[in-house]
Amino acid sequence: MDLFSVAHAMGSAGQGGAGQAAGGGLAAFAPLILMVVIFYFLLIRPQQKRQKEHRNMLANLKKGDVVVTQGGLQGRITGLTDAVVTLEIADKVRVKVQRGYVAALLSRGENKAENGA
Repeated sequence: MDLFSVAHAMGSAGQGGAGQAAGGGLAAFAPLILMVVIFYFLLIRPQQKRQKEHRNMLANLKKGDVVVTQGGLQGRITGLTDAVVTLEIADKVRVKVQRGYVAALLSRGENKAENGA
């Protein structure tokens, strides 16, 4: 019997405490808001920055640049359109890839004057 009265007393004390904590309002949401802000600065913002850099790299591709695709092919750009990049991956071996699948720029192409010299 004594055990039941103690459990009942603990239960009613917990309800009173919960009623007071629920009245906190904005303070109850502060940890959630803090987590959203932390996720934004640690995950979302760096990803947006990488996407912007990738878009700029794709926009500035030129003939003669050496690039690597997402599939791992490395080649020199021999032709460009708005959507397709033509890569020469070996002598007289050319492949066309979608511009968005160019993963990285390895080196810029040389000037035509340097190629002739």
